[in-house]
Amino acid sequence: MQKRPSISRRTMLRGGSALLALPYLEAMMPSSVWALPRPEVTPRMGIFYFGMGMNVRQFFPADFGPNFTTTRILEPLEAHRGKFTVLSGMYLKHGGGHKGTYCFTTGIEREKKQAISFDQLAAEAIGKDTRFPSLQMSIKRGTGFGGTDLATLSWNRQGVPLPAQNDPTALFDRLFRPPAADQQSRQSVDFRHRESVLDLVQRDAARLHKQLGQADRRQLDQYFQSVRELERALERQVEWSAKAKPIPELDGIGDYATPIAPDRDGPFSYEAYSKLMYDLIALAFQTDSTRVLTYVVRTELRGGAYPEWGLSKDYHSLTHHGNDPQNLEELAKADTIYMRHWAHFLRRMRSIREGDGTLLDRTLLGFSSGMGIGHSRDLLPTVISGGSDLGIRHQGHLGLPENTPLANLWLTMADRIGVSLPQPFHDSTGVIGELVHG
Repeated sequence: MQKRPSISRRTMLRGGSALLALPYLEAMMPSSVWALPRPEVTPRMGIFYFGMGMNVRQFFPADFGPNFTTTRILEPLEAHRGKFTVLSGMYLKHGGGHKGTYCFTTGIEREKKQAISFDQLAAEAIGKDTRFPSLQMSIKRGTGFGGTDLATLSWNRQGVPLPAQNDPTALFDRLFRPPAADQQSRQSVDFRHRESVLDLVQRDAARLHKQLGQADRRQLDQYFQSVRELERALERQVEWSAKAKPIPELDGIGDYATPIAPDRDGPFSYEAYSKLMYDLIALAFQTDSTRVLTYVVRTELRGGAYPEWGLSKDYHSLTHHGNDPQNLEELAKADTIYMRHWAHFLRRMRSIREGDGTLLDRTLLGFSSGMGIGHSRDLLPTVISGGSDLGIRHQGHLGLPENTPLANLWLTMADRIGVSLPQPFHDSTGVIGELVHG
């Protein structure tokens, strides 16, 4: 172990006849202090997408700093002041016009081949010791790939979208419900069968590789990589299938026994649904079932508003407001409801004690959108919450330079959870220093 340099607190800088006292440096700290054990902090991270932007005229505060004057849309978050920062000036290079979901975590425009997403890079680094390296949640099930209503923010190393689940009951079963005895037996047989199939595929593909030209070999190499990912996933399934799932504490939490999702037949309450989804995220983090999660809270174009809210139009129609006062009023009303649900989520995360703090203190939660207002790619409604034990210093309302890349936020979050990202990272210009210093 390299010895930490040590200097005296009395050390001065000498230049000619002038003397300049040094500030207090880590090297001046007694070695006995550095020898003290430091608390272990398990970092978690969640990325959330609110499609179609927001009425940012009633979202962003008029003033800056920790004592900012709250706005109508942010008012539900007042009880959590000091635990979040509103970021003005965020920009998504390839966003705007309902294209933002595709590039949100990859930095690559919709029309081009995607690459591995930011959350999956984080999952590779901090998710390997959990049952689920990452979870994909959404208001819409599947991927939605090829359309505007993309249902996922996650892409693997081949640029293939990872499907999302929108039913909290199905997610709860996957996370916590133990398989029945006959199901576990079938699962064991299925695992062995898949292993034998993958072995055959690998052998056949290796023989074929020698007969191909350079372009076909590259294509086959990508296929090999996909097979290797399947093998690793299968190995994880086999390993975790023998381990009991955690039993979550459900006091004060809703009913996960009855399937509920927007695309199911029958009555649907978004109020009940949203709480189930957010409470489930808190449970997944609390039980260390996953440490990385993405959630498409609202997709582009479709949905976004529900009959129980009493709005005159769907959310997308309201975004084409034409400066009509009623449209802008109803947009703000819907956005305030979404922030009320977000406040519930923060309250749940803060209610869970961990170490000498809370689960929220050890989790970074970032939300934004692919557009601001008027389908623009700037003025993105962006908030980072939690992470005080990970070194985040919340600023209340932080005004950043105009057109600051959204990737700067992802880079900052990665830095705080100890994940090294490839450089250059998207269009990032660097870590948001105000969030990590001072």
